[in-house]
Amino acid sequence: MIKDGEFGAIIQRDKQTYAVAPHTPCGVVTPEILRKLADAAEKYQAAALKITSAQRIALVGLKENDVENVWADLGMDKGAATGLCVRSIKACPGTAFCKRGIKDSLGMGMQLDKLYHGMEMPGKMKMGVSGCANQCAETCIKDIGLVGFSKGWKLLVGGNGGALPRLSTELASELDDNQALEMIARLVAFYKTKAKPHQRMGLLIEKLGGIEEFKKAFAEFRP
Repeated sequence: MIKDGEFGAIIQRDKQTYAVAPHTPCGVVTPEILRKLADAAEKYQAAALKITSAQRIALVGLKENDVENVWADLGMDKGAATGLCVRSIKACPGTAFCKRGIKDSLGMGMQLDKLYHGMEMPGKMKMGVSGCANQCAETCIKDIGLVGFSKGWKLLVGGNGGALPRLSTELASELDDNQALEMIARLVAFYKTKAKPHQRMGLLIEKLGGIEEFKKAFAEFRP
């Protein structure tokens, strides 16, 4: 039997079938990708096609013997849907499409995806980029989040969902694109250095004594 997460396959509730969710950076797909997904779903009799919270499209209810063939037909990146790593970066349409967008969240999200998606971490890490204060990318519950304002990006840290949900906290504001990317790079390095296994960013903040102590430690940190 395929182990959970092996070959990009996730065991389902029935303990017999699997789901696969190809990596679709920031949820952007093409007609060609949609056709591939639809063709594979029909060919291998998937129970459902499900849009996930990570902006992927999952083929659900696949037989174990079909998993490798599905990936071969799709020819797509398996991505990192599970494990202790940076998961898919979530981004709203931003100034590329949305009338309310203030910053190019989609462009920034794509950059972050190229830099960090799948990178091994001490714990699970989720990132999000929202083009305005409406936070459609749910940046308030991401380990690292950017929110666009007229004066620049606001950088948020320490959010998560789960059994013990935690809202993120502002770390910096009025950042231009380069400043935001540089600060996130330092933040990722800081987390990789300081966090214990399976410790999310929010818990690291609490273990360091709260956000003010976290800010002091981060300011003193040299990668």
